[in-house]
Amino acid sequence: MPTDPRALPKAEFAFPGPLRDQLVAAILDGSKTSTTGILADYEHCGDPLPEVGSLAAVVDSNDRRIAIIEVTHVRLARLADVDLAHAIDEGEGFTTLAAWRAVHETYWHSPEMRNSLNDNTFTVTDETTVVLQRFHLITDLR
Repeated sequence: MPTDPRALPKAEFAFPGPLRDQLVAAILDGSKTSTTGILADYEHCGDPLPEVGSLAAVVDSNDRRIAIIEVTHVRLARLADVDLAHAIDEGEGFTTLAAWRAVHETYWHSPEMRNSLNDNTFTVTDETTVVLQRFHLITDLR
């Protein structure tokens, strides 16, 4: 498996900007060890689902590869079935599922996400399939 960060697929957390910067900082300090994506986003982009054991290069808002992570767990679930432990491990300070969901719905319903999906009315529900991913930091490249 390649460990040259230039040979690894990119791991992009959120869109470039303050949120990505916050999430990348949480990965680098070890507080972020999970993330949640929308299956529809993977399908729309034609991206494969992450696989356990795969490595990826985390990019910052300037598209610099600044860390290598390894996927340790992947699970598809209904949005309604996301558990508090997963939400807490996202490293954003969530203490309730309601707070986690509110922030994520705001992101998933944002103009940027809807534009990315080419769907101006995209909306998540309890039945929306999400991709729950756990990972750990392998290398800080800063």
